[in-house]
Amino acid sequence: MINRSAVLIRPSKPYLDWARGLDDSGPLPDSNGEQSIYLIPEYETPEEAWQLLEECFQDIFERELWAWHRGGEDWPEGRDFKMFQEWFEIKFGSEIEDLCDFELANDPEG
Repeated sequence: MINRSAVLIRPSKPYLDWARGLDDSGPLPDSNGEQSIYLIPEYETPEEAWQLLEECFQDIFERELWAWHRGGEDWPEGRDFKMFQEWFEIKFGSEIEDLCDFELANDPEG
């Protein structure tokens, strides 16, 4: 087990509506298929998990917007924690087990 917890992020209707409004020429994000998992510090209670997320949501929000559209000028304004919770389905995982037999690597470009 590693000393991290996880938060799973899936786009909700406001995110999907925003993405559709930018470009409908190709496949659009799918709330059932699209998801990202971010490692966060370990937490003991659900309240602590939400507090940890509130401290880093801005980075996650920007990464999720960038994943669909790199033009920051088209990103929504007023990106606060309430908006983040409306734009994404959020689930926490309190235990992370690493079943690989090789070292965990961090790609700063990814």
